[in-house]
Formats: sequence, C-alpha cells, structure tokens
Amino acid sequence: MEIETVYFGTVTIEEEKVITFKEGLPGLEDYKRFALFPIDEEGVYFALQSTEEQGVALVVTSPYMIEENYEFEISDHMQEELEIEKQEDVIVYNVVTLKDPFTTSTINLQAPIVIHKDKRKARQVILNDEAYDVRRPLFPEGGDTDARTE
Repeated sequence: MEIETVYFGTVTIEEEKVITFKEGLPGLEDYKRFALFPIDEEGVYFALQSTEEQGVALVVTSPYMIEENYEFEISDHMQEELEIEKQEDVIVYNVVTLKDPFTTSTINLQAPIVIHKDKRKARQVILNDEAYDVRRPLFPEGGDTDARTE
C-alpha cells in the first residue's frame, strides 16, 4: 500500500508492517494505523507515521538509550489486549520533542509506546511515575550527541 508521509513523501509499505493502536494514541484517537520508518542511518530515531493522515507523525526512539534502567509494569489487561506472552514480544519507544538546536530536544519517559513486534499491536501507556520526566533531555548538558550510545 502507498502512504503519504511527513518526512519521506510517498512510501510503499507492506500491509503486515502496519502497527495498529486499537484506541489510537492519546490526543490522536482518530488514527489507529501507523508505520515505523528509520530517520537516521544508525536506526536510533524513527518516524511513527499515520497511514491514514500524512500530517500525523511522531519522532520516537528507544528509552533505553537515554535511561538504561527504564522499566514499568504492563497491566494484565494490556498484555491480553496486545497478546504479549513474554518480554521478548515487546518493543518500547518514547516520543521525542524536537527542538532547535537538536541537542536541546527532549524525550517523554512518562508515556511509553508498547508494540508487540510480531502481532503489530500497540498501545501508549501513561505511567504517572515521578521517577520519569515528561521532558527528559536527550543529551547531557553541553549537547554531546554521542551520549545516546553510552
């Protein structure tokens, strides 16, 4: 299928690559189907692009590159909804807020996106955990862009 994207123009993707959010994303409930596209050559940042609306795309990255000990509980209800049987079924991304300059960009650790990597079902979780910041800087003070891989 062909979709229009914010960052890549018209792109062809396979239907089985589409990720479905049964209830949409908070604030974007009308959009249920998304695709992930790598933004950088290293595969650190991705565009989570709606297949239904060109103008709806979020930049996401793995929280584990920023917060090594990042963890949270997935409720039994969500495990059933996403058909999660083991930890290896899951990929987690968090939304990045892009800023200019890029070195001042932040990541929202309060709202991880949980994706069943094989079933392509997903949901965004709101944690309300004081240990995680809504606007955690991607880079340490001084903007060292290599810090994401340490």
